[in-house]
Amino acid sequence: MSRPDLNAAIAARDLAVLWHPCTQMKDHEQLPMVPIRRGEGVWLEDFDGRRYLDAISSWWVNLFGHANPRINAAVREQLEQLEHVILAGFTHGPALELAERLVALAPPGLGRVFYADNGSSAVEVALKMSFHYWRNCGRPRKTKFVTLANSYHGETLGALAVGDVALYKETYAPLLMEVLTAPSPDCHACEPGESWEAHSRRVFADMEALLAARADEVCAVIVEPLVQCAGAMRMYHPVYLSLLRDACDRHGVHLIADEIAVGFGRTGTLFACEQAGVTPDFLCLSKGLTGGYLPLSAVVTRESVYQAFYDDYATLRAFLHSHSYTGNALACRAALATLDIFAQDRVIEANAALARAMAEAAAPLADHPHVGEVRQTGMILAIEMVADRAKRTPYPWQERRGLRVYRHALARGALLRPLGNVVYFMPPYVITPEQIRWLAGVAAEGIDLATRD
Repeated sequence: MSRPDLNAAIAARDLAVLWHPCTQMKDHEQLPMVPIRRGEGVWLEDFDGRRYLDAISSWWVNLFGHANPRINAAVREQLEQLEHVILAGFTHGPALELAERLVALAPPGLGRVFYADNGSSAVEVALKMSFHYWRNCGRPRKTKFVTLANSYHGETLGALAVGDVALYKETYAPLLMEVLTAPSPDCHACEPGESWEAHSRRVFADMEALLAARADEVCAVIVEPLVQCAGAMRMYHPVYLSLLRDACDRHGVHLIADEIAVGFGRTGTLFACEQAGVTPDFLCLSKGLTGGYLPLSAVVTRESVYQAFYDDYATLRAFLHSHSYTGNALACRAALATLDIFAQDRVIEANAALARAMAEAAAPLADHPHVGEVRQTGMILAIEMVADRAKRTPYPWQERRGLRVYRHALARGALLRPLGNVVYFMPPYVITPEQIRWLAGVAAEGIDLATRD
């Protein structure tokens, strides 16, 4: 069987048995499935030998390229020692060392690590911990959470409830707890001539008012620091986080920082919270934690939170939450290898140069007649297609303009997966400036085609 035939055969087998995530499967009657045989660096390769530049880090997880030799070696070595052991009553080297290193790297004041399996699970842990903390502290009326409009925190029921992207949430609304929603500081909504900082300060007044009125019943505020990723890569100024930290302290409310997508260098610092100089009460981490290799998440919290659960068994104050693969040894070892690369290769400094290359490569698109904005925070760059540039009128979602960009990019050898009308780059950190310039050219071609009526 020739390789092209093998591509088609694998796609046919797949469509007979698999149900893919975040996909209307009927689309694949017209949109070919892409079988991947191997990966190397920024490239994915199908069975025909055709390569695709992974411009979105395979859903924002891959930091240092596919089949990274250093992470490969670490996982291979761990595989010969211990693959997994129950983390209740037992421990092991990789879980312990990773926790120590996360505490050392996290914003000051965070000293306890609780592992889970994925990003949504980490959010569930943080929500339950916050609620349970207040209960253990004799504040049972504190049962609600505050979220931002247009936020996204995952798709398990608790995480979905504290999100605000209708596409994911609306169908399941009858199953979800009620939350309080404050306006997003999204700077796409700035007034003409208004700076990002001024806009974020102005919008914060609504959050301040909400907390002042409802703090006695609020457990925590949960935010995605600096970038609302699944919410069309909308961005805001760090001053909002500073104001929020101060308000949470004054009103006696926890702050949960969901850095699942924006952590580990994506925004220009190791953690986005660093840019505001704040420490959240709960820091949720996943995705890039293992370099994109294996599912793992962590919630890093304060010693004071830990102590609120520390008591004799008979008091029933323990945090009885678990996942079968909590602290998986292989995943922890991949995470340790990922942190080694950060430490040894001065990644944050190198990313600053790559971010400048992204800005320069995408700059011409700011003048495109159907681009309303080109925005960037660190290694995340977004290009928003609009029907009317002067009014920033969006295209109707039913027209699926982003899908046209996706199909064009695949034909040219790039994996771009727009969020609605927003084309974005969130590549592995091993991408080169030359590859960035090529990618920007492919995106420009796709946007031209997608906005041509």
